[in-house]
Amino acid sequence: MSVLDGFHLPDLEPADVERWRTLDRDGVIVRTPILRPGVLSRMIAGLRAARAEALETRSAQEIAAVIDRTTELMLEPPTIGPVLDALPPVTGCSAPMARLVVEHMAEEWRRPALERLLDAELAGGRALDAFVERPGRRAPSLAVGPKLSFHLFSGNVPGVAVTSMVRALLVRSAVLGKTASGEPLLAPLFARTLARVDPAMARCIAVLYWPGGEDAMEKTALDEADVIIVYGSGETVRDIRRRAPDRSRIIEHGPRFSIGLVAREMLADPDTAGRVADAAATATALFDQQGCVSPHMIWVEGDPDAADRFARLLADALDRLSVTLPRGRIDAGSAAAVREIRTAAEFRAIGGEDVEVFPGPNAGTGWTVIREATAGFRPSPLFRTITVLPVERLEDAAPRIAPWGANLQTVAVAASRERVAGLAPGLARAGAMRVTDFERMPWPPADGHHDGSGALTELVRWVDLD
Repeated sequence: MSVLDGFHLPDLEPADVERWRTLDRDGVIVRTPILRPGVLSRMIAGLRAARAEALETRSAQEIAAVIDRTTELMLEPPTIGPVLDALPPVTGCSAPMARLVVEHMAEEWRRPALERLLDAELAGGRALDAFVERPGRRAPSLAVGPKLSFHLFSGNVPGVAVTSMVRALLVRSAVLGKTASGEPLLAPLFARTLARVDPAMARCIAVLYWPGGEDAMEKTALDEADVIIVYGSGETVRDIRRRAPDRSRIIEHGPRFSIGLVAREMLADPDTAGRVADAAATATALFDQQGCVSPHMIWVEGDPDAADRFARLLADALDRLSVTLPRGRIDAGSAAAVREIRTAAEFRAIGGEDVEVFPGPNAGTGWTVIREATAGFRPSPLFRTITVLPVERLEDAAPRIAPWGANLQTVAVAASRERVAGLAPGLARAGAMRVTDFERMPWPPADGHHDGSGALTELVRWVDLD
């Protein structure tokens, strides 16, 4: 049995701890302190003071260099190894999935990616130091980051919490992070590793777990924060919005879904069709379909036979991935939801509808492909459950998803560059925040817009010198 610390709290004293809370996940114990009343307020004051000393006087480029060195050290086997071993039992993902996701997510924390982001949004970071000219604006502007940002993390995709903290540090914000019980390890590990590289900057971060709705802790954090960044379900977002002070600036990253489109010409050549199916299967399998960039449905241009052929290729690809990138743990409720959608499709087929179900081996819930002739958008129960539909023209897909557009994240399009360019405006108007291909679908670029906004500019306040 291994015991890991799921927190990073600068200046924590034994007297600050009322008692210890433990999360037991299949032999891995994650411990985090339950703080005595008033301790969090004192720590927040310490975060603000540390920010004035360690962040306010540094350039964004200097901060990026420290983050890069921290990431390098964090990824060394002696540092990351225990957490990589613990992520499968703690999060429920498989070991190959945990390693792959952490490796890809960490690319966003390296200096080249951070510098691209700074160049794209903050004039290379100069906008944080001086009034700069911005394209299309008459007056120069200065970007001012929040003194304290409060982050409420979700646990569906490992590493997102670290990305959120890194972006806040780049704009010179101290960070208070509330981890999720489903992934309480990577954010504290990053903060502890930062303490080895730059102890002063690490004093600008406090990360711990407490159960949602623990009113005293959350009221303190919500009242003190300059910016509140919330990841999670629609219910979580609405609850935080209700309880936050009226003056609060809240950045919401709520539930979203993604879809795919396959042009008829991509199926004409068997090798090309196979590559598209492999990429679509990988996009479906990654994060066990729990990411906002995970596809729920794929429309295939052509008649039902074309959709049927692609569905079979997709099923074969998911079957291969079940060996090389196994699905993780599934809870009873999710397994029941997968079986329910399968059963409903099977009964429609019995009733004469043009529906076919391709289940995983031995009727297990490892993956599911449902091919239907006609249907509107239907959210997936996740865990590698995807529906394939025919559409006469790819241009006809946008109106079908428009009613759900408020929650649409990414649309992957397998088509020629010219067709993608022609389709993208209509998909954007339907709600899409990103149009890409299946290969890039799971990995948004570090300098891309996050849920339709700049990843850094959504954090800052712009001041014009007019």
